[in-house]
Amino acid sequence: MTDLDAGPYQGYVYAYPHKTAYRPLDPRPTLRRVWEREPLESLFLYLHIPFCEMRCGFCNLFTRTGAPEELVTAYLDALERQARAVRDALDGPEFVLAAVGGGTPTYLSAAELTRLFDLTERIMGVDLRAVPLSVETSPATATADRLAVLAERGTTRISIGVQSFLDAEARAAVRPQRRAEVEAALGRIRDTGFEALNIDLIYGIDGQTGRTWRHSLDAALAWRPEELYLYPLYVRPLTGLGRRAGDWDDHRLGLYRQGRDHLLAEGYEQVSMRMFRLPGSGGLTEYTCQSDGMVGLGCGARSYTSGLHYSHEYAVAARQVRGIIDDYVRLPAEEFAFANVGFHLDEAERRRRHLLQSLSQAEGLDLDAYRKRFDTEATEDFSAELEILTDRGWLDGPEGRWLRLTSEGLAHSDAIGPWLFSAPVRELMAGYEQR
Repeated sequence: MTDLDAGPYQGYVYAYPHKTAYRPLDPRPTLRRVWEREPLESLFLYLHIPFCEMRCGFCNLFTRTGAPEELVTAYLDALERQARAVRDALDGPEFVLAAVGGGTPTYLSAAELTRLFDLTERIMGVDLRAVPLSVETSPATATADRLAVLAERGTTRISIGVQSFLDAEARAAVRPQRRAEVEAALGRIRDTGFEALNIDLIYGIDGQTGRTWRHSLDAALAWRPEELYLYPLYVRPLTGLGRRAGDWDDHRLGLYRQGRDHLLAEGYEQVSMRMFRLPGSGGLTEYTCQSDGMVGLGCGARSYTSGLHYSHEYAVAARQVRGIIDDYVRLPAEEFAFANVGFHLDEAERRRRHLLQSLSQAEGLDLDAYRKRFDTEATEDFSAELEILTDRGWLDGPEGRWLRLTSEGLAHSDAIGPWLFSAPVRELMAGYEQR
């Protein structure tokens, strides 16, 4: 049995390799050395805010709840020190995209958000009003004063984690919130006038049926969001639902297909297994994950160059996350001049990353772009893997210059992605101690 036979929900591959494959770098390279030969004219800036008002049962993000005001202030102080060190290492960077994620960035007050944007623009030299800017929020923190700051500072896309429009399902996912609170937050977002609204929904929650799933889908569609993300519920180690694992793959797959077909019938286009958008609303904050040039600020952010992916330490369990944040806010300025934890990508890993991240998108792999970038043929570099996917009916092509997953292949993206990991990455991930 291969990993492809172990079920359709094995892991969400939003980046390759996963942070559990990162290891302490010895010796630690300076950021100046890491970036000295990298193209800097088309960078993506990512800011990480590791705070939330509550910890959802399904969450495995790097975040802590209930951070006091003094910790938030200390975190922004540290973020400013880090920004100065990173900017000193970059020779004339040009940022073309920006995003603020978490955690929940709008856990910060309006004044704290203003400080975050001020230090980012002043130190990093980016005009956030001149580039597409995405910010994540939650129903409880999407307050009018915070949204006003986001709009004034140029936010073009706001993403809100709703998960379910039914109070009972929200409680089952350990996300206690009321439908009225969700609707009020969505109303404030629409009244503020952002270019793009994204709503996150989750399928596979305890007690969820096809009927209740359709109810949440229709409730979201009533706001005609420019984007919708449909996430399968994962029960992960060290999360609040981690002891409630069960075999509900067929149920989740059925709900996925129902959601996909319903959104397509409503005029949305499928961008990936999770992402659906209204035609004509793309390009607002798109980052091509198989590309390099991501600069991350914050203790949970990662950065990508062509040869090194790096970050700070990684954890999920609340105690370890708190410890890492506490260490981060105490770091002196000189410590931010180094890359500490990461993964070196050789040519083979760069090719694999490009294939994996391209196939995860409905658009697929551009064979000409692959050939131009690597001077080889993807169909030869990965002939065995592509043959297996084709034999299963999960891969179309090549069709002209494109290689794409079929509709059923996209449905199994969370199995195909981990299956494509290299042996060295698998070994590193297997040796990671969950914490």
